[in-house]
Amino acid sequence: MTKLFFLMSGEHPTLPFSELKAILETEGFRHKVTGKLKQIMRVETDVESIKSIVHRAAMTRVCNIELTYCDATTEEIFEKVRSTPLEDFLKKGETFVVRVRRIGESAPQLVSEELERKLGAAVLRKVKGAKVHLTNPDKTFFGVITEDKFVFGLRLAEIFPKPFMERRPRKRPFFHPSAMPSKLARCMVNLAQPKAGELVLDPFCGTASMLIEAGLIGCRVVGFDAQKRMVRGSLRNLIYYGVQPDGLAVADAQNLPIVKVDCIVTDPPYGRSSTTMGRETEQIVKDFLSRVDGHIQKGQRICIAAPKSIKIGKVGRELGFKHLESHSVYVHRSLTREIAVLERN
Repeated sequence: MTKLFFLMSGEHPTLPFSELKAILETEGFRHKVTGKLKQIMRVETDVESIKSIVHRAAMTRVCNIELTYCDATTEEIFEKVRSTPLEDFLKKGETFVVRVRRIGESAPQLVSEELERKLGAAVLRKVKGAKVHLTNPDKTFFGVITEDKFVFGLRLAEIFPKPFMERRPRKRPFFHPSAMPSKLARCMVNLAQPKAGELVLDPFCGTASMLIEAGLIGCRVVGFDAQKRMVRGSLRNLIYYGVQPDGLAVADAQNLPIVKVDCIVTDPPYGRSSTTMGRETEQIVKDFLSRVDGHIQKGQRICIAAPKSIKIGKVGRELGFKHLESHSVYVHRSLTREIAVLERN
């Protein structure tokens, strides 16, 4: 196993870490989490895992081999760098650049631009014949200052948020104000841990946020909604993003025309912009979860969003599910979501 570290997006304090861990578990990579700092997760695992992370992750930003980890002081940083075999990662004739990112107000005595220059000079002293190229280098050494610690390594991949922005709800052919943002939908799919080729169900598919994200990572998808116009809109959105559903139909979540799936990812209707067909959201969720046994097997997962006031994790436990984790996601003044991961016992 290789020491790696990942720069996470700063949009949520816990979801990025859970998503990354879920991807490693889904893809079967043995791993050991060696540390968590603000927006940094340090992991020992197979370097090949980065391909899966780049393909699947919504909330990871930069993937790196870890070369040094220390207190964020000039003396400690350069003592560590001097003892690191940089020549194993940069060859004579190759070009490189050093980039340093600061998280929050950590270690204000360190000036990022000055640290980049000094680290670049240290690399040049250790690797004879290497050259600096600021715009198009062969290799990028990447450091992060966070929680008064400094982690430094070789960047292997960067995940850009632009594709998710291009799939945000208002960019889709069919829009509804209750639609789940694409990054959060992708994260929820990953938390449910479907593998490519497995069947993902959304029984309240709305505008197909979950189905789009599951389909784009190679899963088969099937969705239902109680409203015909939502099903038609979902199909428009799926076709637009090149996802061919296994099935899409008008159906009540209490009586779905399907037998077995591999996992469920869903965001039941709630709030002023959603139609609950005259029923309370809490009752909709309870009715669905109490009838889900015929759709998933023991050990399979449900990732579900609901208003925090419903306490969906507690509801799941009371209905006999194993409650693996929950995350609170603030939406606006009158809505905070709970994203819960349940496992069938």
